[in-house]
Amino acid sequence: MKRIVTLLAIVVVAAAAWGGFVWWRERPVPVTVVTPHMGRAADVVYATGVVEPVRWAKVTSVLRERIVELCSCEGETVQAGQVIGRIDSTAARATLAELEARARLSEQELERAAGLLERRVVSQQAFEKAENDHSRNVALVAAQAARLDDYELRAPMDGQVLRRDGEVGEVAEPGAVLFWVGQDRPLQIVADVNEEDIPLVRRGQKAVVRADAFPDSSFEAKVERITPKGDPVLKTYRVYLAFPQETPLMIGMTSDVNIVVREVENAMLIPLAALDEDRVLVLEDNGRLAERRISVGIRGIEEVQVLEGLGTGDRVVSPWVEGLAAGMAAEPAAPAAGD
Repeated sequence: MKRIVTLLAIVVVAAAAWGGFVWWRERPVPVTVVTPHMGRAADVVYATGVVEPVRWAKVTSVLRERIVELCSCEGETVQAGQVIGRIDSTAARATLAELEARARLSEQELERAAGLLERRVVSQQAFEKAENDHSRNVALVAAQAARLDDYELRAPMDGQVLRRDGEVGEVAEPGAVLFWVGQDRPLQIVADVNEEDIPLVRRGQKAVVRADAFPDSSFEAKVERITPKGDPVLKTYRVYLAFPQETPLMIGMTSDVNIVVREVENAMLIPLAALDEDRVLVLEDNGRLAERRISVGIRGIEEVQVLEGLGTGDRVVSPWVEGLAAGMAAEPAAPAAGD
């Protein structure tokens, strides 16, 4: 008898547990839902870019020598040809002095040979040798004097010193950039586009630019030109974009560039976050979730175009939440305070 009572107790507990489970399972899950809306869908090509002046140049040393002077002129205006730095020319000037001394000596030898030739003391051949020696020395002096220009760093154009690198006392390596000089307006964005996407990009297309420095803003730009030859290593093509000059973007800032290559008006749109591959969850009128497979057109940054599978009145769960499944009871979540 005691055993029967125990079994009855177990059955009662199991039934209660099952009832609680059924109640929990049938309790509606709060979900955030949106309805499709009509709008403009834009197909974009993504690229990364850098803000640069349209006209600018690098100033480098062509010699390996110690830096003896660099102007403190970042942000200042300079004129083309203005000296903005110098590297050590001590050895080069010593060489020039030696060559000038040789030239003076050879000039004296030439004058002496000319006088001796008039008195027919030396031959025409000896005079011509003295003449050639002097011409060679004069040419060496001129070449060394011209070489001294390489020890002065000059502004390549009228503009602004955008940046200075290097310090006095350091050794300048050939090709190492010591100054960036350019005009701070107009600006452009130089973007690298993947070779798979470049056939879609055309001159005149609009683009939307975003930068980490201005996370809440976006800027309009336009494709101005495309470099014909791509980089075979990185597999990218360089694209130049013009944008309004009143922009707060600064030279050297990196940016995300979305070039609009196709637009569709009056398209049905839902949030990209609602999509799991080609599936969405829809809250039916009976309070149950249903899975729909949809046909997707243009995929934007935040929204996607729906070609088939949804109606304008459907309530779509967004964002897609793992753990939800078709057949589960659900209800629209109450809006947060302040929404």
